[in-house]
Amino acid sequence: MKNNFAEINTGYTTKEAIDEAKRCLNCKNPLCVQGCPIEHDIPGFVHQLSMGNVGAAMQIINEKSNLPAICGRVCPHEKQCEGHCILNKKNNPVKVGRLERFIADFDSDMNLIKERIKPKTRGKVAIVGSGPAGLTVAGDLAREGFHVTVFEGQKEPGGVLMYGIPEYRLPKEIVRREIKKIETLGVNFINDFIIGEKATVDDLLNKEYDAVFIGSGTSVPKTLDIPGINLYRVLQSSYFLRMANLYNNGDISRAAVPLLEGENIAIIGAGNVAMDAARTALRMGARSVNIIYRGTEENIPALKTEYTEAVEEGTNFLWQSRTIECIGEGNTLKAIRVETPEGEKVIPMDRVLISIGSKPANRIVSTSLGIDVDNNGYVITKDHPYGMTTRKGVFAGGDVVHTPQTVVLAMREAKQVAKGIAQYVDAVKLLSQ
Repeated sequence: MKNNFAEINTGYTTKEAIDEAKRCLNCKNPLCVQGCPIEHDIPGFVHQLSMGNVGAAMQIINEKSNLPAICGRVCPHEKQCEGHCILNKKNNPVKVGRLERFIADFDSDMNLIKERIKPKTRGKVAIVGSGPAGLTVAGDLAREGFHVTVFEGQKEPGGVLMYGIPEYRLPKEIVRREIKKIETLGVNFINDFIIGEKATVDDLLNKEYDAVFIGSGTSVPKTLDIPGINLYRVLQSSYFLRMANLYNNGDISRAAVPLLEGENIAIIGAGNVAMDAARTALRMGARSVNIIYRGTEENIPALKTEYTEAVEEGTNFLWQSRTIECIGEGNTLKAIRVETPEGEKVIPMDRVLISIGSKPANRIVSTSLGIDVDNNGYVITKDHPYGMTTRKGVFAGGDVVHTPQTVVLAMREAKQVAKGIAQYVDAVKLLSQ
């Protein structure tokens, strides 16, 4: 079963990577950089690679990204750098994502010489959560001479990278490797430590930290208000994906994954999480997977590549349809009632996975003084210093501030917040002299 989760898209050989890099036109006005949310110097690292200078290429990447092996695999390149590449007009853009991935993998495999680290003398910062936003802030601040500690509620750091994205798209060894690199910058990780239970944000500020960053993501899935939604075998896609990841990791048995071989599965929603859930369900032995979506193929929110691969792997789609009831026998799901263009249908179903988004948990905010949230529970932040909440010294970024976004968008936001934290801590220390 676990072999089904082997990484699908294999990397370049050295010759393939250098040949691909040589295709770059070195445009005077590189549109790929405009398409990248963190404004990577793409022509810079691609040019270095084209000459075989992988170490120099890696140095350029390090200026903007702490997670290149991850971004190279899971970024929506088709909408960003590659989508903007001038060669995309001929439907053959430079494969920037695969080149970034090659450079990062080569750097790790060859254990190239690492950058010099500044002494940790500028201040102490606590990071809550170790998803893309938390890891980015941690890496950036450590590089700038801050003593950084990351508090993670799970037994291993990585957040959505570790527990949300399936193994076949992002092998967990890659996540562990990228986190190891951040550790070598001098970042401390404390796992199995839930802020809001074992300690509060106030405790962190009162003890030793000059600032706190909240990057706890959106851990509460949204649900539907329809009859039968609380039946047994109606559950959240995020929970199913997490359990499948834990199983692949060897942390739990196959019996603990909420899906039996041979089941017929319905998934409500059609974003990237729904595609992940569909493809994971098929790998776990589902007989059929049906995605129910109120829109059409043209306006599906999932990436085109994710959708295409889900179709190729056998996912069925019910377009312009919505689930209006989960029908049970006793307390267990037996069927769903769906409104389709042909009228209402009752479809026998063994399990329903809900994929309609998520929102922040309020545990951290509710146990801390003076952190305001909006009507939907997202933390309110300001622009000066960037990312600071209504509580002095407490910053936030990533999905806890905005509705759930991609890894690279969380990183872009986090890089700005890291600068805001540095400015704030420097200013406070200056005033106290």
